[in-house]
Order: sequence, then C-alpha cells, then structure tokens
Amino acid sequence: MYLSALQMTSVPDVDANFASIDRLLTAATANVPQGEPHLVVLPECCLFFGGAEKAQLQLAEPLGEFSLGSMQYRLAQLARKHRCNLLAGSVPTIANNGERFHASSLLFSDQGILLGDYQKLHLFDVQVNDNTKSYLESRYTEPGNKITVIDIGGVKVGLAICYDVRFPELFRALRQQGAQVICLPSAFTQVTGEAHWQPLLQARAIENQVYMVAAAQQGEHVNGRRTHGHAMVVDPWGECQVIKPDADGHGLVTHRYDQQLLSQVRESIPVAQHNRFSLTFNPK
Repeated sequence: MYLSALQMTSVPDVDANFASIDRLLTAATANVPQGEPHLVVLPECCLFFGGAEKAQLQLAEPLGEFSLGSMQYRLAQLARKHRCNLLAGSVPTIANNGERFHASSLLFSDQGILLGDYQKLHLFDVQVNDNTKSYLESRYTEPGNKITVIDIGGVKVGLAICYDVRFPELFRALRQQGAQVICLPSAFTQVTGEAHWQPLLQARAIENQVYMVAAAQQGEHVNGRRTHGHAMVVDPWGECQVIKPDADGHGLVTHRYDQQLLSQVRESIPVAQHNRFSLTFNPK
C-alpha cells in the first residue's frame, strides 16, 4: 500500500475546496503504480476552513448522508474517480439533534463505500500566542466516544485528528487494537506547529511502532488564522518523509508502506510485550 498525506489552504467555500482536492488527488494518484492499493489522507476541515465555527454547524450533515450533492456523496465519488482509499480529514456531521456537530473523519474505499468513521475525541480549547489568541472548539463541537481501527486490504488503519496527537493513550489504544498505520488529519496553528508538530508525530510513531500519515492545513486563512503545514509520513523507526509544497503551499507526500520494516522494528524492540501499564478508556 502507498500512503499519501495532502496539504491544503482550505477556504470557507465547499466547492472551491472540492476543486482543490480533485487536483491534488490527480497528482497523488500519478505517484502510485497502477493497481497498487493507495490511502490518501486529507487535512482537518478539508471542505470548509477559515470561516466561523457556527458555519460548520450549518453545513453539518447526518453521518452516512449520500443524497445527490451531499458532501459525503461527493467525497465518495472522488474516491471512486481516483481509485484510492480516501480519508476525509474531518467534515461536520450532525450531533445532538442538530444543536452541535461532530468533527468526523470518514474513510471511503476506492469504490466509494464508507468503510468507517471517527469523531474527534479531544477538543482544542486553548490559549495560543497568535492572531486568534483563544480557541474554543467545544462551543459547537461534540466530542466523540469511540476508537476506530479499519482494515484496508490486510493493513489495520487507526484514526485520530489533530489535537488528539497530544494524548498518547489514544495512540497506544489504537496500537492495541492492531493499528499498523495511524492517520492524523490536522490544522495545527503556526505557533504550536513550529514547536511541537514534528516531535509529536515522531514520538507517536516511535512509541507505537506505526506509520503516521499526517495531512495538514497550511498558510494564512480568510479569518486570519495561520496554520503550520508540513504534511508528512513518519515510519515506525521515526524517519520522516516531508512534503515539498508548491508556491501556494499546496501539495502532497507519498511513501510506500513496508510491512517488513514494521515487523522488524516491532520484533527488535518489543515494547508492546514489555509495557507494564494498562489503559482505561472513558467514553463518557
């Protein structure tokens, strides 16, 4: 399997973002031999970013909404068109009877079938020394209550989103459920990304001996928010394959999944067998 992480500067315009994703998927699939399995990860908020959080709530659809023209239907069509397994980093799905929304990652097969979903567990309610200053995702977003690992052609893929990367227990739980690859669609701020993005990705990859596929928002957005970018794939030994973006900051990085490397790392340093701590997940 080939693993691709995309980098975008999404805007508060769903149609414009779909057009950007279509172009990037054309480039991504050109890097993969015909007939080879391919997993492509889109950034967090890939279809709408840079507008008010309440606008995400207004866009939210029921999970599994495949009526003609729905965002989920259009994503499924892109997966079929480009013959790739497509993870839509996060799109808003309805929660609490429409009063709030989930930030949902949706994984589509290369036939456009919804294979599984994950709702962001950890919400970004923080203070950052940047233009935005205060972030309060929990105002309109409902946190998830499950852990998701999905089998794609014999490769177990775990799902997480952005701020989740600061909570290593989630990644250990994904490894315990068999994850060999973990996807992290993100929109890290410029300030926190410069300091923490790559070290956190490498730590999660090394600790759990998995591939990390980290898609990213990048640049200055319509609302003044600045995101760090640096989409990358990190292998189980902690080696990074980092994006080489175009002049606008868009682009992708593709790396081949190597089962032999993963097995070798896990056999030579068997941390899963040596670990003396247990985990407890509280779904609330």
